[in-house]
Amino acid sequence: MELKGSKILVIGGAGFIGSFVVAELLKEDIAEVLVYDNFARGQRSYLDEQLKDSRCSIFPIGGDIREVDILNEAMAGKDYVISLAAMWLLHCKDFPRTAFHVNIEGTFNILEACVKNNIKKLIWSSSASVYGDAVELPMTEDHPFNNKNFYGASKIAGEAMCTAFNDRYGLEVIGLRYMNVYGPHQDQTAAYTGVVPIMLNKIEANESPVINGDGSQAYDFIYVEDVARCNVNALKSDTKFGMYNVGTEVQTSIKELCDTILDLKKSELKVIYKPYSADDARSLVQNRIGSRVKAEEELGFRYKYELRDGLKKLIDWRIDTGVDQKK
Repeated sequence: MELKGSKILVIGGAGFIGSFVVAELLKEDIAEVLVYDNFARGQRSYLDEQLKDSRCSIFPIGGDIREVDILNEAMAGKDYVISLAAMWLLHCKDFPRTAFHVNIEGTFNILEACVKNNIKKLIWSSSASVYGDAVELPMTEDHPFNNKNFYGASKIAGEAMCTAFNDRYGLEVIGLRYMNVYGPHQDQTAAYTGVVPIMLNKIEANESPVINGDGSQAYDFIYVEDVARCNVNALKSDTKFGMYNVGTEVQTSIKELCDTILDLKKSELKVIYKPYSADDARSLVQNRIGSRVKAEEELGFRYKYELRDGLKKLIDWRIDTGVDQKK
């Protein structure tokens, strides 16, 4: 698909993944990228470089996907939409009703606005959380939904609505099921941060990293720049509808992840292992590694960064931006 001269709305474009998506879009010969964000998690500073490009701007009157009239105003006249707005997994666990309004009702609002504004194609962020714990590895897109948490439930609902809007209105939608995304602009110190920043924070504070369980639980870690590139690949592809894994198909245990970080940081700290809490043990996902075949064949996407290389880039970013000193 040709993007030349197109106008694109990026919902959640100031966030962790969204800011990299905006940067990736600006490599294309497009006319405009408009960022729609409520800055609940995103930061304007993540777009400092992108905003130097005259084609990039931030919607000036707010950007909440629960505000239907404002969402429609931002979407008017656009050709394509990429949506990354969502409440994160642990936030959904603590605030399930808000998660419903943001992740489920908000997704409906986006789909409805796309139809109203004659959007040619929507790229929508789903999650590997829809799968829950793996029945087989690697997980293909046909893997059953074994999710048990609110976040995954909201993404399953979103996927179902994408299917319904495609069937009822012919809206072209590609949903992307991200594996474990890491990299710059991810919350590094907040209460709901991910496993990689938590380990880095501990090590940089000269505290032993803590692993729940024995560290054998394994996941598919993918660097944020690769995820951003997949969003643009999906937009440019001729595929009109489908759900796709976005991962590396490389299995990395938490112990291997921690050992790699310790090595990169040249740290002699010893890992502390502790039992899972009863709450964590009940909903624990032990293994989640996604097949990359479908995304390669139909979207032309393959990851670029090996885990060690991506972690090195993240560590360098933390040093350059002073994240280490902010803890």
